[in-house]
Amino acid sequence: MNIDVGILANARNECRKLLTEQVGVLGVVISSVDGFDVASAVTRDLEPAKIAAMASSIAAIGIVVSQEASLGASKSITVNTEDGFVYITNIELAGQLCALNVIANSSAILAQIIYHSGEIKRRLEVS
Repeated sequence: MNIDVGILANARNECRKLLTEQVGVLGVVISSVDGFDVASAVTRDLEPAKIAAMASSIAAIGIVVSQEASLGASKSITVNTEDGFVYITNIELAGQLCALNVIANSSAILAQIIYHSGEIKRRLEVS
């Protein structure tokens, strides 16, 4: 994946900003569709490379299910857990489709994460 270093720097900054400004966010990873970490910011022992690989598989399942059900293009996937959630949404960087992955604990508010993820998408898709 060949993305301008300035765009990658903006992407890393957006990941850091979401991680530090939103309560309960444990990690933010922008990954390529083939499962590689493009930009990330994480806390604890989260591994961006593993998150990117798993999110790619989850996103692929979402694409197939939405196509099979004739629901149109898959836009996002949420995995709810006992202690939090993972929110995955499509994002475009320099014309290349990627996934924005947000891992959060139960103190995070899903609606806020969805809103701020949309803001990140808008800012990065114009850079």
